[in-house]
Amino acid sequence: MDVPYDLTSYVRVLKMATTPSREEFYQVAKIAGAGILLVGVIGFFIGVTMGLLTGGF
Repeated sequence: MDVPYDLTSYVRVLKMATTPSREEFYQVAKIAGAGILLVGVIGFFIGVTMGLLTGGF
C-alpha cells in the first residue's frame, strides 16, 4: 500500500467532487425511493406466497 499515492488520489477526487443541484438530488432521491419500494413489494409478495404455501396463515 503506497500511502502518499493513495492520499493524493483521494485529494484529487475530493477536488473534483461537487455538490449536486436540487434537481439532481431530487432525481436521485426518487430513484432510490422507487428502488426501496420495489424491493419491499417483492419481499412482501414472497412472504405472502411462502405463508400461503406453508400454511402459515
